[in-house]
Amino acid sequence: MRFLLVLFVLILLALAWWPEPPTPAVEDTFIGPQIQVLNKAKDFEQEYLDALDKKKEEIERQADGGT
Repeated sequence: MRFLLVLFVLILLALAWWPEPPTPAVEDTFIGPQIQVLNKAKDFEQEYLDALDKKKEEIERQADGGT
């Protein structure tokens, strides 16, 4: 009976001290492709907004009489 108790305690201690596997990055999980698409869309949106700002500045410059 003592043997089983000691064995049980040793198993519990081994499980408590067992190292946990590292957490994978989000890009490496099943949702990774969706995140890549969102990042591309975010880059595209930023480029689009920058182009709009340049166009707006050009229109304002032309409206003021400068070319």
